[in-house]
Amino acid sequence: MKTAVDLNCDMSEGFGTWRIDGDIDGLLMPMVSSINVAGGFHAGDPATIALNVRRAREHGVGVGAHPGFRDLVGFGRRHIDAAPDELVADVIYQLGAVREFTRLMDVPLQHLKLHGALYMHAARDEDFATALVEALQRVDPSLPVLVMGGTVIDVIARKLGQPVIRELYGDRHYGADGTIVFTRDVGRLSPKDVAAKVLQACRQGTVTTVDGDEVPLEFDSICLHSDTPGALDLVTATRTALDDSGITVQSFTQKEIQL
Repeated sequence: MKTAVDLNCDMSEGFGTWRIDGDIDGLLMPMVSSINVAGGFHAGDPATIALNVRRAREHGVGVGAHPGFRDLVGFGRRHIDAAPDELVADVIYQLGAVREFTRLMDVPLQHLKLHGALYMHAARDEDFATALVEALQRVDPSLPVLVMGGTVIDVIARKLGQPVIRELYGDRHYGADGTIVFTRDVGRLSPKDVAAKVLQACRQGTVTTVDGDEVPLEFDSICLHSDTPGALDLVTATRTALDDSGITVQSFTQKEIQL
């Protein structure tokens, strides 16, 4: 049974005058403990990055960089076939963009989390995962990376000494292997079901798969996406369920990070 957990959310995923559900980021910010700030390749722009880093400082929320594939049209959820060095360069570029705004706002950069198809690519591809972790070891060897437990990047990061934080995806379905079923269109989920799924994971350490089986899952952070239909209801129900169960929602930097 977990007594404390991080609740993270992808944010800054508008672009220019286009926004997800108006000001969804502003509504969600008070209910989460960490945010993943898009770096401009799959979504986001400088003004939006600045706005949400400032808001995070005001709410005491941890800030992470959220690099994705260079894919504004597909929202970073389409795979791009590119060499590991090219993808690492894209990640470091976006990491630097977000980091400069955290410096400007006097907020520590808490973590790195890849987005969408790039996240799944790192979970499977050893060459990219290795090149990325090696680059992070030079840039910031103490920067935690959010990962799916047991995936390629999780194993490589631990081997090379890069801190990792394992995630539970509250608004994604799980397969028999304990990893998420990746999709570009999640559809509208039941807030009650999502909250129950999160509580099951916190209390029992398991998730129910799409086949109806229960599989074990290790995690220290729960992710809910701001672009999932009905995101405000999902986050509200989940946060309420955690609070009512006596589970503290806090940034993982407020707890000891285990390698």
